Amino acid sequence: MARKPIVADQFYDSDFDNLQKQITNCFEGKLGPGTLPISKRDGEILGIIVPHAGYFYSGQCAAWAYKEIGEAAMPDLFIILGPDHTGSGSAISAEDWTTPFSDLKADIEFAKVLEATAEQNSGIKINNKAHEKEHSIEVQLPFLQFVNKDHMKTMKMLAIMVSHDVNIKKLAEDIKAAIKLTKKTVCFITSSDFTHYGENFGFTPFIYNIKESLLEMDNGAIETIKKLDSSVFLNYVKKTGATICGTLPIALMIDIIWQDVSDVHLLSYYTSVDITEGKDYSHSVGYAAMVFK
Repeated sequence: MARKPIVADQFYDSDFDNLQKQITNCFEGKLGPGTLPISKRDGEILGIIVPHAGYFYSGQCAAWAYKEIGEAAMPDLFIILGPDHTGSGSAISAEDWTTPFSDLKADIEFAKVLEATAEQNSGIKINNKAHEKEHSIEVQLPFLQFVNKDHMKTMKMLAIMVSHDVNIKKLAEDIKAAIKLTKKTVCFITSSDFTHYGENFGFTPFIYNIKESLLEMDNGAIETIKKLDSSVFLNYVKKTGATICGTLPIALMIDIIWQDVSDVHLLSYYTSVDITEGKDYSHSVGYAAMVFK
């Protein structure tokens, strides 16, 4: 059994050819990187932060991060960290995932090693059902396949949903231990939108200069992420109340890779209002793409 898509035709096109065109337009759009990845495949990427809204809104931002992946050396495994929007709790997925392009193979061996390693520490378990209704990881997969077309049949992924029911520090220890045991090269894909502003999100801390205030809030979060200290980032989110849905996955990735990172920078940032070319920021979401090398 493979996990079936739940947001095809909502967040992205379900037709093979139309989806290819949709993703190509994300790369070539005015807020995208401008070009498709060049298949040079060198250099190592430790991780990216990438949004997970509908491609109409956040696809051009996501394209910046996936261009980096498409031009980097191919890892043994992509670990995709996503937040829990459904209340299902933290969980490892140990099944393949279906997209309009093809099935994406799960690294079941790694999943089992991680579950065994975590048994006496973070306690995270394999739970495929927990992933059935969560969109944040699914939205990443067509982009990942698009920039790795030559590796479609051999590429491996592992989906991990991260919620408040797990100790982030302990889970980071478990993932690092599993990487060491399996001797895998890994690239992390951390799925997160940035600040959600508006009454629908229950977040209206300012009513004047909303655009500037949102930019200031998200820029502050981005700068704390660059410090590669999860406690600094988590404290910032707690202090400001920034509604960054992938706060825990971001903190987890930082705890896993911080010692190995030599370069981290912002690739793209804009808001949903920039896409609609409106001026009303009373309901808006920030999107950021970052790369860690």
